[in-house]
Amino acid sequence: MRDVAIVEAPSVLGLRPTGVEELPGALLGAGLAEGLGAVRAGRVEPPPYDPERNPATGLLNADGIAAYSGALADAVGAVLDGGRFPVVLGGDCSVLLGALLALRRRDRHGLLFLDGHSDFYQPAAEPAGEVASMELALATGRGPRVLADLEGRGPLVRDEDVVALGFRDAEESAAYGMQPLPAALHAMELDTVRALGAGEAARRAVGLLTRGGADAGYWVHLDVDVLDDAVMPAVDHRQPDGLSWQDLETVLRAALRGGHAAGLTVTILNPRLDPTGSITDELAACLLRAFDGQG
Repeated sequence: MRDVAIVEAPSVLGLRPTGVEELPGALLGAGLAEGLGAVRAGRVEPPPYDPERNPATGLLNADGIAAYSGALADAVGAVLDGGRFPVVLGGDCSVLLGALLALRRRDRHGLLFLDGHSDFYQPAAEPAGEVASMELALATGRGPRVLADLEGRGPLVRDEDVVALGFRDAEESAAYGMQPLPAALHAMELDTVRALGAGEAARRAVGLLTRGGADAGYWVHLDVDVLDDAVMPAVDHRQPDGLSWQDLETVLRAALRGGHAAGLTVTILNPRLDPTGSITDELAACLLRAFDGQG
């Protein structure tokens, strides 16, 4: 098993303070750190949440997220410099920007993006200005410069170095007018994963991420709403269908095997929507099995 260090990133700056900020405490309470044999590498607290959408950028909390991304990148970078594997527990999906900034400061990396949504909105199409619906677009350099060009290093990841796997929101995003995913980005929506099988889809995804120019490895981003709503209802933006627990374990095992993965973000679980804690326990168990089976 990898030498893991956990960074707590309880930010909801890209969403709303509805309970997602409690994800780190819930997963740690479920025994994730002990199961991984992980050290606790600190907690990066976000600045205050501002509910007012900025009229110039069309975003919520853009300046706060920019500052937070830098602070989180420092924390992730310290883990990397110490030779450990960072597991970042969000928070909403905007924490991905900080993780990718840590890698961008060092080299060219890829991204395995596991999410039930493609999160490629532009501000004009995102109804509330939530960065948690735009982080993949921003990470690839699209959107207001305050977040699309963090520290003048944008894009944080190139289109051709991204595999988006398991998303199932094409109809919804088209209805809202979301910009299309770029042709160079490798899109493997849920139907494709189903047709190939999770194991083959994961194998192809890892192949795409390791045969191109991002030879320094790739980050793995997990938004738990990639899971079937029937087994993962503890999320704020629900939609039908999704991956099974076994599918997710299979994909994560493949992603973590071989030493190419540089780190992992886990986001969007809302513990307030899991009053018995059973869903959180199952997520922790799935993550532990994936790490244990990395080979």
